[in-house]
Amino acid sequence: MDMTIREVCEKYHISPDTLRYYERVGAIPTVNRTKSGIRDYTEQDIGCVENAICMRNAGVPVEMVVEYARLCQQGDGTFSARRDLLKEARAGIVKQIEKCRKELERLDYKIERYETAVETGELVWDRTFSADAREQ
Repeated sequence: MDMTIREVCEKYHISPDTLRYYERVGAIPTVNRTKSGIRDYTEQDIGCVENAICMRNAGVPVEMVVEYARLCQQGDGTFSARRDLLKEARAGIVKQIEKCRKELERLDYKIERYETAVETGELVWDRTFSADAREQ
């Protein structure tokens, strides 16, 4: 069942501007239009939209999403290139997760220190996280 831009945007909680941008930059293929000029998203188009949203939500740069879409359009001969691109995207996400984990550890430490300070009336920093760590 085909969908309009409004239906796609409602389903995926994105703005029409975002969806049009994805099409304009090539993150999704050009969508066919009805005789009246309304975008007509097929099941295949919607799969491409889902992929673009998934990759962007994971922090994958738009340029990489565009490259992945371009490779998909070139056919089965690009399997290894697509795999390599996804591995690169995955490595970037793992790096982001590690950074977030470290920041979460720092926040947990600060919370624990403030909880102790509320009980004792004294704020004590007894740990640093890196050479540029600034306790505040």
